[in-house]
Amino acid sequence: MLAMGWRGALVVFLSVPLTFALTLFSYYILGYTLNRITLFALVFVVGIVVDDSIIIAENMHRHFKMRRLPFREAAIYAINEVGNPTILATFTVIAAILPMAFVSGMMGPYMSPMPIGASIAMLLSLFIALTITPYLGYHLLREKDKQKEHAKNGEHTNWIYRFFNTVEKPLLNSAAKRWVMLGSIFVLLLASIATFFTKTVAVKMLPFDNKNEFQVVIDMPEGTTLERTSAVTREISQYLIAVPEVVNYQNYVGTSAPITFNGLVRHYDMRGGSNMADIQVNLLRKEERKMQSHDLAKKIRPGILKIAEKYGANVKVVEVPPGPPVLSTIVAEVYGPNHKEQINIAHRVKEILSNTDDVVDIDWSVEGVQTEYRLEVDKEKAMLNGIAPQQIVGNLTYLLREMPISNLYDDKSANPIGIVMALDDKDKTSIEDIPV
Repeated sequence: MLAMGWRGALVVFLSVPLTFALTLFSYYILGYTLNRITLFALVFVVGIVVDDSIIIAENMHRHFKMRRLPFREAAIYAINEVGNPTILATFTVIAAILPMAFVSGMMGPYMSPMPIGASIAMLLSLFIALTITPYLGYHLLREKDKQKEHAKNGEHTNWIYRFFNTVEKPLLNSAAKRWVMLGSIFVLLLASIATFFTKTVAVKMLPFDNKNEFQVVIDMPEGTTLERTSAVTREISQYLIAVPEVVNYQNYVGTSAPITFNGLVRHYDMRGGSNMADIQVNLLRKEERKMQSHDLAKKIRPGILKIAEKYGANVKVVEVPPGPPVLSTIVAEVYGPNHKEQINIAHRVKEILSNTDDVVDIDWSVEGVQTEYRLEVDKEKAMLNGIAPQQIVGNLTYLLREMPISNLYDDKSANPIGIVMALDDKDKTSIEDIPV
């Protein structure tokens, strides 16, 4: 690069950005987002991408300096001399990294953009090095020798000389103009950095993963009966089945759905109770729909939240995470010696998150206040009717907790079969419905 001077640097400078521009365009065509995986692919191959153009440009410069052949024949000879080794080196690197694109399982969707993006960048750099770089080198590198002949006669008629003389000479002669140029570059640098904060250019930590499923987690207020939770779950599931991309669903009321990759950390398998329910939603295969699973989740969330708000439920649309599962995207933990103050602070934090843009599915681990009923037996009245208070307590315990009162004998069964005395579902709505 030093031997070629600024003209050689210009040849490489024009070739490399074109390679990256075409690579980013390929990302767009393939549906990849800008994230740390795809950007790492570009960083990974930046050295080799630069090398392809440098090798071609330096060899052309060497043959132009030797002057053994006319410029056109010298350019062709220089490319043929190093073309095959450059092609071999490029495909060797591709052969080393491309197999990573065929990794299956959970890591496949996350790792594939890196080898695919790197391979595309390598192929494009090779194409640019064998087409654009020779063209630029033929027109720029040979001018260095012609410029010497013009300089001897005091002639500076070359358009490249005139262009740089017009642009650079004022900067060399004026300190104020140099500072203006450096200030402009600094402002442009700040503007390019600001695009991340203004979301003009969206960059994610991990790419979206287009899955064929997601989960709806329903938490009704504590103390809600199983029947009411089931009714809310059915209403949400009926809304979901109206979405064209939804194939089917399974409702799990009072118990947890089968544990998923996301539930490993969130411990969804430990969910259970009359106020809890899960809906496992299965989507069309990704090849059969246009929208990604993330876009579908964003689309259905407002309708689900509208139903949840009507019944005072806390409903979360849970997607399969695009990386290692975490408890949540944002987690706030409150510590302190006073439990009451902890609850107050946690409530304020929850309100702050609720009023924050782009924050959804807010929940906390605090159980709501529940009503406790205490049944007292009128001992005098019970004894007058010939009933011991312990009998009333025992019968209510067997009735409300649905404990077995006896066993059914079955010689084909390995375990005892309990006989349970239970109330009808219509008699479990409230404490007043219990027959006394």
